[in-house]
Amino acid sequence: MDGDNFDMDGMRAAAQRASALLRAMANPDRLLLLCQLSQGERSVGALEQLLGIQQPTLSQQLGVLREEALVATRRDGKQVFYRVASVQALAVLQVLYSQFCAERTACGDIQSSPSQ
Repeated sequence: MDGDNFDMDGMRAAAQRASALLRAMANPDRLLLLCQLSQGERSVGALEQLLGIQQPTLSQQLGVLREEALVATRRDGKQVFYRVASVQALAVLQVLYSQFCAERTACGDIQSSPSQ
């Protein structure tokens, strides 16, 4: 990095955004939710069944992911469906997958763009 062209304000802002993303992903339940949602859209009931996370905890963790804009929702009747909405979160998940899950078949492939 060239000291004369170093944008400290821009770097500080980017560090704040990166820190917020990592903080939101640092909870094991939220990380599992994001990993599952990286495979595609899922209903709340399907997430509960797939991950074994009970409803109160599941709702709380999905709420945090919504507040941080890492997931988006869609309602179909009484069911609520979630999907990953953050390209940055998917990029981090891809790195985590390559470092921790690539040798295991239990982890699915991580998509490179948010589900629509």
